[in-house]
Amino acid sequence: MLQAILKLLKIVWASPNSSLGLAAGLLGLPFGTRMQYREGCIEFFGGMITGFLRRVPPGGSTAAMTLGHVILGQSRSDLSRCRAHEQVHVRQYEQWGPFFLPAYFGWSCICWLQSRDAYLDNPFEVEAYRIADPRLSQEANPAEPETVKSE
Repeated sequence: MLQAILKLLKIVWASPNSSLGLAAGLLGLPFGTRMQYREGCIEFFGGMITGFLRRVPPGGSTAAMTLGHVILGQSRSDLSRCRAHEQVHVRQYEQWGPFFLPAYFGWSCICWLQSRDAYLDNPFEVEAYRIADPRLSQEANPAEPETVKSE
């Protein structure tokens, strides 16, 4: 019972961000976006969401993006490939709640101002790659030993 209450509190804490993802996904439904439920999250993919993610960041392309307990993906296969990484971000949203987005973008700005990569050097991404994609993390930082954080 306590576990269920704690999970509900985490969902509520992350809900301001989840509502942004939910709004984006629901807006896309009439324009070819599809929806599924996996590992405690609503996932939207295809249609308008694909078009949006192809433009994030400007001039770039993003396979998937998490907003609270909502994950947006270009395709079902992108969601499958990125799910472990995005689930790390879900846990980060559960910890940071409404402060996650300002903290994430704040760290990206700090990295950029230090002439570092605003995405790959962002501590939230470093953690997600370390936990979900340890081989990729290892390749990016071969001097670092492979570690996986247990929760």
